[in-house]
Amino acid sequence: MAENKPEANKPMQLQVEMDDATAQGSYANLAGVTHSETEFIFDFLFLQPNQPKAKLRARVISSPVHTKRFVMALLENLKRYE
Repeated sequence: MAENKPEANKPMQLQVEMDDATAQGSYANLAGVTHSETEFIFDFLFLQPNQPKAKLRARVISSPVHTKRFVMALLENLKRYE
């Protein structure tokens, strides 16, 4: 019996949906990273000059495997930027 399988090397096209507020993004000038055995937590913060408190703008929780992919993507983009 033949199965319909997508080609292994054919890239998948991903469509991303977002609302207008999310599309605007949030500015962060400070980040904190922590981890456990099963996840990494990225906190993106905004710290105003001369203020003792930072405001959390976003928190992203990720698996270690995805975090490694994210780091590689950041490094590649930094190389292109430089």
